[in-house]
Amino acid sequence: MVSTPGGHDPIGPGRSGPDPAVPGGPKAGLILGLKRRQILALVLTLALVAVVAVSTLIFTRPAPEVAAPVPAVTETPSATPTPSEPPPPPAPAAPPPPEPIPELPAAAMNILVIGSDSRASARDMEAHTAATGEPQDQRADVLMVVHVPADRRTLYVVSIMRDTWVEIPGYGGAKVNTALQIGGIDMTARTVESLLGIRLDHTLMLDFNGLKALTDGLGGIDVNVPFPFQSTHDTGHVFSAGVNHLDGQAALEFSRERYAFVDGDYQRVQNQRILLRAILAKLTAGGALNDVNAVRSLAGFAACCLTVNRGFDPVQVAILAYSLRNLDVNAIGTMTLPTAGPGFVAGQSVLFPDYGGVNAVGAALRDGTIGQYAVP
Repeated sequence: MVSTPGGHDPIGPGRSGPDPAVPGGPKAGLILGLKRRQILALVLTLALVAVVAVSTLIFTRPAPEVAAPVPAVTETPSATPTPSEPPPPPAPAAPPPPEPIPELPAAAMNILVIGSDSRASARDMEAHTAATGEPQDQRADVLMVVHVPADRRTLYVVSIMRDTWVEIPGYGGAKVNTALQIGGIDMTARTVESLLGIRLDHTLMLDFNGLKALTDGLGGIDVNVPFPFQSTHDTGHVFSAGVNHLDGQAALEFSRERYAFVDGDYQRVQNQRILLRAILAKLTAGGALNDVNAVRSLAGFAACCLTVNRGFDPVQVAILAYSLRNLDVNAIGTMTLPTAGPGFVAGQSVLFPDYGGVNAVGAALRDGTIGQYAVP
């Protein structure tokens, strides 16, 4: 046994002696031991409370939503990456339907067609006369009254010989063709109205260049020539009997010729009506006048060539043309206003009117029975 200083034996377990490792002796050691056990118990208690609290929170809160699984994307190896193509452009919108052309009232009308002998511009001459009242150097080589019945299925064409001696309102006696020179379209219309006792609804005028431009613009026309002859004008065009396809220049020579015929002007006015029929046949071929856009284009094109009375603009021309879409060109009736034969007045070679025949034709135009005189 080992002795400790002071002569005391060491104290083993259960001894009551002071603990040499604890200052203050046994009481202090006991207190320190109690504190250690209390702290340990307190820590264990707090840990247990924390475990219970966490478990309660986990098992009592709502279950989280389960996200859908994201499929794995497997890229296909490619030697050359393909660029994405832009989306195709949207299809263009359909054009709006053409605006309809209004129908003319179901009433008969009379239209005066004038062919000026001007080599310049009949339109400019007309404008000058209308503005100043001054005469111009042009006369009417063609004068035709076109009667349009209410049903618009045929036409009746009455030619007036250009040398017919008439009374020009406000001027006096003269050849009917000089009315254009004296007072333009308005004077010519008043003269024809006075001669026949009718009312004219519209007036259309073409000069030489206008006729050529209109014919060429239509791609030429097919004219049924009654017998062969050669023109004495310009190119000396040779016309064979039967159907001839004429361009603008040939059409002009066909309408002007009189010296190649025994009956001169009488055959010329017949040829002018044949030419008008050919133009109308071309305009109505294949139902062209049923196409609203084609009719408007035609009226716009004709504006370059036609001179019309005031208030008769291209829109009105289109309306008139559209009203003739069911025209039967083979049913067109034609005639020449009756004359009483040739004579001389003040040294001029003239044709005197057959006033009985003229009055009968005027009455037929007024009451719609012109078909008994003007025949196909």
